[in-house]
Order: sequence, then C-alpha cells, then structure tokens
Amino acid sequence: MATAYCVKCRKKVEIRNPRLITMKNKRPATQGVCPACGTKVFRIGK
Repeated sequence: MATAYCVKCRKKVEIRNPRLITMKNKRPATQGVCPACGTKVFRIGK
C-alpha cells in the first residue's frame, strides 16, 4: 500500500482508495483519503 503524510493527523498514513493522477506538469501522483480523519492525502510519484 502507498503511504502519505496527513497534515491534519500529523503522521504518515496508508492511503485509502488510492488513485493515480497526473499533475499539470505531467508528473504522476497518488491521491486518496486518510483512513483516520477522512482528509485528502497526496503523494507525488508512483
């Protein structure tokens, strides 16, 4: 599973419902939801 930093929880969490996206500058990223608080989390790269 992919992990990302949750700003609200202030810790690294596993991304729930991860999906691959492409940013405006054509770089890949992973976007999902924090399992603890439900905030969007984001990680640049595959």
